[in-house]
Amino acid sequence: MIVTRFAPSPTGFLHVGGARTALYSWAWARRSGGKFLLRIEDTDRARYREDAMRDILTSLRWLGLEWDEGPEVGGPNGPYVQSERNALYAEHAARLLAEGKAYRCFCTTERLDLLRKDQGADQTGYDRHCLGIAPAEAERRAASGEPCVLRFKMPTEGSTTF
Repeated sequence: MIVTRFAPSPTGFLHVGGARTALYSWAWARRSGGKFLLRIEDTDRARYREDAMRDILTSLRWLGLEWDEGPEVGGPNGPYVQSERNALYAEHAARLLAEGKAYRCFCTTERLDLLRKDQGADQTGYDRHCLGIAPAEAERRAASGEPCVLRFKMPTEGSTTF
């Protein structure tokens, strides 16, 4: 069965490009006898807008695009609002850290901006600056509230594809 999804971010109102993407996903699911899922990507909490969330749902319904699973409908693969899945993400993040497949990065936005500027257009990417922080030290810093993100511990040789 074909399952498609539309995953807008409620940081602004639904625009024509988003509506087109939703329409294509909905039409493909309907044509193939599949399902159309709506998942709200609300993890950018600094830019999240409640009125944009309401507008997305209202606009999709105005267009006649009813979803088979998603907010206000439910379904077996919920929750369909990303911020409601934080406990699941935390569980998997802890596993990646425990297995040594990820590490905490404490680099500031300013440091990362400077790194991008210094690298130029030809070379981009994180320089693994925080990879050498001992896991116990990283855990202590994170527990004290120091802002951090998780980074995958990618191999330095070969090719990594997804």
